[in-house]
Amino acid sequence: MDTVYQQRFSVAYSFPVIFTRDAFAVENDAVLSCLQGSGTGKRRALVVIDSGVAAAHPGLPEQVRRYATNCQDRVELVCPPQIFRGGEGCKNGMDKVERLYRLIAEHGLCRHSFIIAIGGGALLDAVGFAAATAHRGIRLLRMPTTTLSQNDAGVGVKNAVNACGRKNFLGSFAPPAGVVADFALLETLPARELRCGIAEAVKVALIRDRAFFDLLSADQERLAAFEPAAMERMIVHAARLHMDHIRTGGDPFESGSARPLDFGHWIAHKLEEVTGGEVRHGEAVAIGIALDSIYSCHQGLLPPHDLERILRLLEQVGFQLFHPAVDDIDLRLSLREFREHLGGALSIPLLRGIGDSIEISHVDLHVYMDCIAAIVKRTGKRASSHDTSIPPVGTRNSGYLFH
Repeated sequence: MDTVYQQRFSVAYSFPVIFTRDAFAVENDAVLSCLQGSGTGKRRALVVIDSGVAAAHPGLPEQVRRYATNCQDRVELVCPPQIFRGGEGCKNGMDKVERLYRLIAEHGLCRHSFIIAIGGGALLDAVGFAAATAHRGIRLLRMPTTTLSQNDAGVGVKNAVNACGRKNFLGSFAPPAGVVADFALLETLPARELRCGIAEAVKVALIRDRAFFDLLSADQERLAAFEPAAMERMIVHAARLHMDHIRTGGDPFESGSARPLDFGHWIAHKLEEVTGGEVRHGEAVAIGIALDSIYSCHQGLLPPHDLERILRLLEQVGFQLFHPAVDDIDLRLSLREFREHLGGALSIPLLRGIGDSIEISHVDLHVYMDCIAAIVKRTGKRASSHDTSIPPVGTRNSGYLFH
């Protein structure tokens, strides 16, 4: 007869998320408080800086060094700040992760050491994956430097790199030791990068908070102009909603199938892949939101006047709601890969209203093609080879990401 013991335990996670300005000014203790919050004694740290951030802020490595020197009784930099290529390219394969492994081994970092990652969401993902897997977990301090990473990716618990032609195929769930979002680092971002984070704010408003959507609509002209006060208000509110969902949604490590925070993402991920990253994540999410909102309306869930408000807001803040590469996406394959990525049954979030979402387990692809046709008509753009038929799985280009 078998002997069975049911092992059961829970682990509580807690980490600070700090919004500040000029984080490495000598008088600013945000970074130090995150490092010291994990215990007493001097903290050994490896600093990794996104190449785009370093180019826009050439004095940043020296600022980091001075900050550590000023706190040398509490912080030790194991080497000068390391510059890593930023953008989606840093997540393609394991090159950057293996470079980090070598640095960790060379400088003798341990589980009580820190890696401080300063950059956009892609860099945070790759560095976070390395940190989570070296020694089964080195402490990570995230310092997100884009609107998208400050209001979404940087405050979550996921890390990943792209592999096997799939976005985020290799990854981990590993909460950081802390997050410090420095608004001053947003000042040099190009308009395209500033805009990308607005898509995730619209998304989380649509699934959780109608009042926030109303605020975004009221601020749409200021957001379109990237007015700092409006942008910072948007970032903090969206980050809080993302954090609230992770904390209260009952599934922070996504062991189930439902993932409302991925509204608009099933086709967005594929759009990023088929364009080789030409379409940025926020831009792809805006298109995915538009299409899934139209589909929600076509299914009798979302009132037409709510749909019009959603599309108008996305357009007013500057998003293009169609890209010809949408026509190159194998919709059946995209749904299958999305289901495989989350596990279990297919679960796609749709809208019943602004601030109210449900999960559905089936997408009528004939109707979805009508939705694509509707957005083509609205935008006045035509696909490269728009075909209203639905091909068998695998007959269209699935967009191998690493060519």
